[in-house]
Amino acid sequence: MLSTLPKKILCYTGPVFTGNDEVSWQRTAGALPRRMHRSDKKMKTISSIPHLRKNQSLRQVFNPIRSLTPETLTRHLDAFHAGNLRGAVLLWEAIERRDDVLQGVVSKRKKSISRLQWDILTVDASDEAIAQQEALRFFYNSLCCVNAVDSNERGGFSLLVKQMMDAVGKKYAVHEIVYKIHDNLRLGEGCNALVSAEFRFVPLEFFENRTGRLRFLVDDGDRDGVALEEGAWLTTVGDGLMEACSIAYLFKHLPLRDWLIYCERNGMPGVKGVTDAMPGTPQWEVALRAVEAFGAEFSALMTAGCDLQAIDLSSRGILPYPALIDRMDRAMVALWCGSDLATFSRASGVGASLQADERVLLQADDAAMVSETLNAQVDRYVLGHLFGSEPIRAYLRIRPIQQRDVLRELEICERLIRLGVEISKQDLRERFGVGLKHCSCELSCSAAEESVDRERSEK
Repeated sequence: MLSTLPKKILCYTGPVFTGNDEVSWQRTAGALPRRMHRSDKKMKTISSIPHLRKNQSLRQVFNPIRSLTPETLTRHLDAFHAGNLRGAVLLWEAIERRDDVLQGVVSKRKKSISRLQWDILTVDASDEAIAQQEALRFFYNSLCCVNAVDSNERGGFSLLVKQMMDAVGKKYAVHEIVYKIHDNLRLGEGCNALVSAEFRFVPLEFFENRTGRLRFLVDDGDRDGVALEEGAWLTTVGDGLMEACSIAYLFKHLPLRDWLIYCERNGMPGVKGVTDAMPGTPQWEVALRAVEAFGAEFSALMTAGCDLQAIDLSSRGILPYPALIDRMDRAMVALWCGSDLATFSRASGVGASLQADERVLLQADDAAMVSETLNAQVDRYVLGHLFGSEPIRAYLRIRPIQQRDVLRELEICERLIRLGVEISKQDLRERFGVGLKHCSCELSCSAAEESVDRERSEK
């Protein structure tokens, strides 16, 4: 991976870097290009979240679902749009954990992006671009991701992407970035030491948005938060699907509760016993025990000649509860997956192919959202620290699964080149998601040009 760096910029000795393994770097006599000198801006290396704040979150016992009604839900949603996020966020987290359908579709949406391949692409094949590419590759390979409240949740880049995808449901996802400076690892003379980072996923209820920008609440009782330092926080913005899902959840569980009550009252018939024995006699007691032994919630024992008229509250037609519950389940699946799941589709299977197409669109959009967020808030800051005012020539790109006919597109590109149409190397790398190395790029492109020239001469 590092062997393609120009020797005048970097000399690498030791094992190949794979994840969190230590590598060995050393300076060479040659210096970096003049424009690539480092920035003296200091990076944040200590967390600013008070330890007491974490303990307060762990001690809190609050169940927002227990008192959920249309009125309370409306108050939570109105407060969220006014910038007071806590009530709605706690409610959405509880709904995600407890609803059987929602927990499945949310998890699938997040994992479909976190498992994708990623690469560091460059805008050209210059020495500066290759140096920036290796710096970013080191950064993302060595980063650590942890939950700020539950330290048992730890991982790497895949966990970071999964946590960033929380913004699709809750509108925002926030990470605190704590950088680690590797003083013994440098790209060359005049360049800052390479950096890695720990991304701390901070619960959204720790923030308020009353001014239009997220601010950190040092204490639960605070009304105004502390502004987030640029470069020290990663803020992801998504669709906020949980607002609509919380409404669907409410109108799903209200009829579900009524359905359970209906089944409890009408699911088992009552037992009516008739005997000629007089109340209080041994024969009466025997008949009474026999009636009670059936286990029905309603039972009655009467003497001959006594009658009891029951009021039948059961429905004679189709119950309305299942249709409404199924409607809300379909709504939540459609919000997260773009269309009905095949398991929820009708017998005719209409809509199954549409769902597959929409999943491709959602995956591509999610991958672009995560990539662009990291490009704007992390890549620029890290490269600015390492290379100063040097233009950004490398960037991270998450590659969605390609559903198109790649071979067909390659054939079209080859034919266009034969016809003399100029196609830049960068356009080809972007289109096919290929991060070419410096040497391999030059060799492959030269070979392609020679092949085209040879075909033209033969004609």
